[in-house]
Amino acid sequence: MSDPSTDAAPTTRRIGALRSLWPYLKPHKALAVGWLVFLGLSSGASLVLPVAVRHMIDNGFASSDMATINGTFLALFGVALVLAFATAARYFCVALLGERTLASLRQSLYAHVIKLDVSFFERTRVGELTSRLGTDTEVVQTLVGSGISVALRSAVMLVGAAVAMAWTSPRLAGLTALVIPAVMLPILVFGRRVQKLSRHSQDRIADAAAVANETLNAAPAVKAYAREDIESGRYSHAISLALATARRRIGVRSILTAAVIVLVFGAITLVLWAGARDVIAGKLQPGVLSQFVLYAIFAAGSVAGLSEVWGDVLRAAGAMERIGELFGEHPDIANPAQPLALPRPVAGGLRFEHVEFHYPSRPDVRALYDFNLDIAPGETVALVGPSGAGKSTVFGLLLRFYDPQSGTIRMDGVDLKALALPELRGAIALVPQETVIFGGSAADNIRFGRADADDAEVREAARLAEADGFISTLTDGYDAALGERGVRLSGGQRQRIAIARAILRDAPFLLLDEATSALDAQSEAAIQHALERLERGRTTLVIAHRLATVLRADRIVVMDGGRIVAQGTHEQLLAQGGLYAELARLQFGLHG
Repeated sequence: MSDPSTDAAPTTRRIGALRSLWPYLKPHKALAVGWLVFLGLSSGASLVLPVAVRHMIDNGFASSDMATINGTFLALFGVALVLAFATAARYFCVALLGERTLASLRQSLYAHVIKLDVSFFERTRVGELTSRLGTDTEVVQTLVGSGISVALRSAVMLVGAAVAMAWTSPRLAGLTALVIPAVMLPILVFGRRVQKLSRHSQDRIADAAAVANETLNAAPAVKAYAREDIESGRYSHAISLALATARRRIGVRSILTAAVIVLVFGAITLVLWAGARDVIAGKLQPGVLSQFVLYAIFAAGSVAGLSEVWGDVLRAAGAMERIGELFGEHPDIANPAQPLALPRPVAGGLRFEHVEFHYPSRPDVRALYDFNLDIAPGETVALVGPSGAGKSTVFGLLLRFYDPQSGTIRMDGVDLKALALPELRGAIALVPQETVIFGGSAADNIRFGRADADDAEVREAARLAEADGFISTLTDGYDAALGERGVRLSGGQRQRIAIARAILRDAPFLLLDEATSALDAQSEAAIQHALERLERGRTTLVIAHRLATVLRADRIVVMDGGRIVAQGTHEQLLAQGGLYAELARLQFGLHG
């Protein structure tokens, strides 16, 4: 998803990506204010220390006055107490600010991503998305939770120390100012390079996460084909690329840090040498030089801190660029500005009028061509045809995962595009061929069909779907965790969970994508009765391959090449011959 052209973007524009953090910081202004107050208090306490040292050297040591020395050290301890309290409070405020900002950013990003089109997830690897939700947001949290604090503290200390240096000895401060351009030069030169490498490093980490995600999610297939070593090699290669990029980034940052330290402390050494000559010549008091030295050390440490944090700022800016790309994605399928409502009660009529559609990833191949189908309320229609005939595409268009390029689909006379997505999809219950099971309990997985269902309704849905029997045998019954992707269940059991969801949803439209394909003969016989009860009074559209499903349909629609080539009852289509009769012979073992 990354665009190589962004690497050439100006650093200032990249840093500008951090402005998008403001909406997540704004709700926590009290913490930010507390942080700034305690930052000022701790910085002020630090800047008082050199004055106390000067006073001790010039007035205490020179006159051997113990009272002055005792008072000075007591004052130093008092300053240390203030510094300790202010530093601890500042850390608490900024660390909590970082965590809250991270939580807000992750919640907002996930809520945005989960609402994107199905087509977005078809072209984007899930591992990359989890990397942006995890690694990239953590980089930003590091900046907010510590980097910004260090940067602002360093900036305040640098300004304070610079002013104090000018007040302490204008001549020595002037010498120090002469080397500032030399210190800033490497930051500007290396900063842009660090930014580019930071962005590349985050991209490579996301690539490695994507490889791991898709491989671990397909662990049975990996083992069945004995590809453990091959997949380990793929992941190792991805990690090696990430490591190589990180090595370059770390190398550049190391050079940047070394250059700043050499220049800063070289400048301090030069200035101190000049100051030492003034002390020997009697032009400067020892206490004044000591005070200036401490302020110079504060200033040098602040510059070094700023150069170190600058790398974190650039890295966070790269992460926010990647996060911003996700926020920049917008669904093509969205709620209309002024949605219409379905008539109440919902009758259950469907009509496809001259629908033509091709998938965005295959613009030259028409998945549906001049598709016309009228389904009466309460009718059960079976879609049959060879693979690629367009059967699943019909389901995808009904659910508005996609919109047709031309033609209209109506539900009870209302164009699907005029309906709000929650109302449209809330009127449909789907039983897919490949059931998705979540890592929660059996009850939670059934309640996926209707979140507000109570325990009695969940159990009744499971009973009607012939799932109550095996769920009751689990150690914790309906509270038993089914494992990630339902690893504790057989294929048939997962299918029955999906049917229970559809029963619980109690929607006027029912889409069955060969709902009994994973069942054994005994289970299928029981499920067929449950499906017959489920279909009663509902408009049902079935992608059918098995004879029992076809025979139960009121009408069979034969599809080929994205078009309807025949329709009628089982007996009528067998009598006509053609594609259906051929499919019946191949799939059902029938002879014409």
